Formats: sequence, C-alpha cells, structure tokens
Amino acid sequence: MNAFRPTSTISRQPRSSGRSLGNWLVILVPALWLVAFFAVPFLTVLKLSFSEAALALPPYVPVLDLSEGWTGLRDFVSGLTLDGYRLLFSDQLYWMSYLRSLTIALTSTAILLLIGYPLAYGIARAPRRVQPILMIGIILPFLTAFLIRIYAWMNILQRDGLLNELLLALGIVSTPPVWISTDPAIYIGMVYTYLPFMVLPLYASLERMDHTLLEAASDLGCPRWKSFWLVTVPLSGPGIVAGSLLCFIPIMGEFVIPDLLGGSHSMMIGQTVWLEFFDNRDWPVASALAIVMLLVLLVPILLYQRLQTREMAAEAAARTPRATAGPAQAGEAP
Repeated sequence: MNAFRPTSTISRQPRSSGRSLGNWLVILVPALWLVAFFAVPFLTVLKLSFSEAALALPPYVPVLDLSEGWTGLRDFVSGLTLDGYRLLFSDQLYWMSYLRSLTIALTSTAILLLIGYPLAYGIARAPRRVQPILMIGIILPFLTAFLIRIYAWMNILQRDGLLNELLLALGIVSTPPVWISTDPAIYIGMVYTYLPFMVLPLYASLERMDHTLLEAASDLGCPRWKSFWLVTVPLSGPGIVAGSLLCFIPIMGEFVIPDLLGGSHSMMIGQTVWLEFFDNRDWPVASALAIVMLLVLLVPILLYQRLQTREMAAEAAARTPRATAGPAQAGEAP
C-alpha cells in the first residue's frame, strides 16, 4: 500500500493547480469587468467634476497630456478646482432638484410597497400551479419597450384620453382633469414601471417562508391579523428592504418618466444633469451633480449591506450551538 502513496500525491497536484487557476479566473473576470465598466467611467466623471467649463473641445479644462511628463501632470493637478461643487450648494436650482428627486423617490417607493406587498402575498399564497401564471402577468410589461410604454401612458393621460373618458363615464368627475405635466402623472409612471422590481423580491421572501410558524401562532391563540404583523411581515423584511432599494435607487435618477409625463416647473436631478450636460454644455457641473447623487445613493446601500451582515452573523451564531451540541449529544447517548 505504501507504493501507491507517491502516485496519489502526484496525481493530486495537477488537479489542485487547475482548481486554483479556476478560482483565480472566477475572481479575475468580474474584477476586470468592474474596472472596465465601473471604475474607469467613475474616475473619468470624478475627474470632470473637478474641472472648469471652457469654450473648447473638449468643453473643459484642464486636460491631462501624458506626453509632457511630470510638467503636464503638475499643470493638470494645479488646474483642478472645487467650483463645480460650490455652485451646487450655492444655487437653489441644484439642491431643489435633489430634494424633489428624494421626495418623489421616497413617495413612489412607499406607494410601490403598499401595492406590491398585497400582490406578492397573494401570489405566494396561491396554488403552486397558478403562481407561474401570476408571475408572468407581473413581468409581462417588460416584453414591451420602455419608451413605448411611457408613450402609451401619455396617450392614456391626455385630456381626451382613456382615463378621463372612464372617469366621465363612471360619473366620478364632471370635467376632464389635467394629468400630463403633473406630479400624479409622474407617480403613475413610476409605479407602473417599477412595480415588478418590488413584487419579485417580496415574492421570493414570502414564498420560502416557513408556514409552520403561522400554524404555531394560530395554535397559541394568535389572531390571523396579529400573526401577519408579528410573523409574516418580520420574516419578509429582507424582501421589503431589497425591493425598496431596487425601486428607490433608479427612481432617484430617473429622467425619461418625469421628462415625458411631468412638467418643467420643477425638475428631478436626472433632468438637471441632462440640461447641464447637453444644453448648457457644462460638463464639470453635470459631473459634480452625478457624483453627489452617487454619494447620496451609497447611504442606503451601505445600510442594507450592514443589515445583511448582521443577519448573516446572527444566523451563523444560531447554527453554531446546534453544530457543537450534535456530537456531544451523540457521545453521551451510549
């Protein structure tokens, strides 16, 4: 048997080296993807945010010229400025755009949660054979292009559109109200567009919930409404947080919906970035707006990551006593 030991160790080495190469590739490919499509564009925008607008091509200064060596690098660093960021906090247009975007994003997310939770709960409690059909009904609007759906809502919300005709036919209103270029139209577009992003995480949390906990609560005399608030809602907490973030983050920077369905009396931050970048040709200010918005959106992401870390640590701590108690109990049994 000793003669076979060297052979077994030799045969293991190529397998371990191949496995290590595969592990490196698994790490390297996503890292290169993030560097190419996130880090490089982010650093470019960050650099533009410290520049100044100029009537030139490109429309900003300073421009880094590596052919001049250290002299060019020194001139480039000395030419960077914080004027773009100072303008953001001194001009009412910009911080009002942030405040409006934050208000619309929070309100839309709350409406989406109020509508999406009953939908996800109903789908999760439906029979197994019906659940895929119901989920297809939620995802079905994604089969149509985003712009076509928004243009359809523009026709529906016109003064002589389908919504006003329905309201007049039901006798709810006597004169057709104005929907286009109002905040209700923006909220309608946001809720319609981002509803699947709220329903899918909620359904995933509710579908894998342990229903024996509800049965245990019922056996202990807990009413159904109380068991819903004390058992179902806390267990679906990760889905609530995930769905809220999936809706809040893109709504915060939304441009198409407020531009087509809303008015120009007060713009969201996405519209302001578009205005500065394309109309005013002020790339540094537009880049500063984007950087500040990114920093604002990092706060809920970091809070969610911290919450997830705590939950994973709590689950690991809950499993540890069971894992250590098992062998001990097995040893005491004889």
